[in-house]
Amino acid sequence: MIIIALFLLAGIAEIGGGYLIWLWLRDGKHVFYGIAGGVALALYGVIATFQSFPSFGRVYAAYGGVFIVLSVLWGWGVDKKTPDTYDWIGAVICLIGVSVMLLPSRQ
Repeated sequence: MIIIALFLLAGIAEIGGGYLIWLWLRDGKHVFYGIAGGVALALYGVIATFQSFPSFGRVYAAYGGVFIVLSVLWGWGVDKKTPDTYDWIGAVICLIGVSVMLLPSRQ
């Protein structure tokens, strides 16, 4: 459960941070949006270090798959862009890939 919580927390920090910077630079929001986005992105980098996996590359590859799914959900919930069938198929493929990378025990 801790592993999943860390993936979700890191994903929200990364996507939320990027979104806040997007709002600042693309939508002309106040500079504090950009600062908050930078802080969130820095937190994302810190949160990932709490994962128990020994390999940096494997953890970040797995985050990539989780972030794709979270990004589809973010677009649906925040940007009000309903995912289509291909978005959902792609998200499922990513989760399968993450499972293949993380679930087998390795020595």
